[in-house]
Parts: sequence; C-alpha cells; structure tokens
Amino acid sequence: MRPSRPPSAPRPGSERATTDLIRWAAFSCVLVPVVLLWYGTSLAGAAGTALGLAAVTAVCRLLLRQSERGAARLLAEEEDARGAGATEHAPQAHHRGHRQRTGTGSRRGGRHSGGNSPAG
Repeated sequence: MRPSRPPSAPRPGSERATTDLIRWAAFSCVLVPVVLLWYGTSLAGAAGTALGLAAVTAVCRLLLRQSERGAARLLAEEEDARGAGATEHAPQAHHRGHRQRTGTGSRRGGRHSGGNSPAG
C-alpha cells in the first residue's frame, strides 16, 4: 500500500518537471534576444521580443500552477471519496459544460443537417 500524502502536496516528479520547464522558458527569454542581436536586429526589437517572451512565460507559468492545483484538488477529492464510504455513494460524473459534449449528439443546432449535398 502506498503511503498517503497530504492533499496539498504535489507529486514529486510533477513539481520538478514544472520547475525545469519554467527554467528553460526563462533561459529562452534571455537567449532569443541575444541571438537576435547577434544577427543584427535592433536593440529595441530584441528588447520587445524579450518582454513579449517574458509575458508569455509568466502567463504560462500562472496557468500551469493553476492546473496543478486543480489536479491536486481533484485527486484529493477522489481519495476522500474512496476513503469515506465510497461503497454507499457511487461517484458521480463531472458535468462537462456547454462546449464539451461528446458522443454522436455533440453536433446540435448549426446550419447543416448532416448530408453531403449542398442542400442537405
């Protein structure tokens, strides 16, 4: 049996991979403008590129951390459900939302009825 860990604790490999990813992104934020300067791009162009890359990296980092917290929360909820009377209450499927339907009925509405002809 696996030792249990607190729900807020991230998986060891996941945190390392995230840190490595952020480090490589920061490295590229420095490397790309240097290469641009090496090949004759203006200082303003290289600085603008560096700022743009830094902004994209920051947003990606924020979204990645948010995703990790959500995954940890979902994992904790599933572990709690298994541990606290999972035989009495069947786990319910999560609601997919408006735009995430699956199956054959996923293409509702719209202008086309499904035929291959232009009229139909």
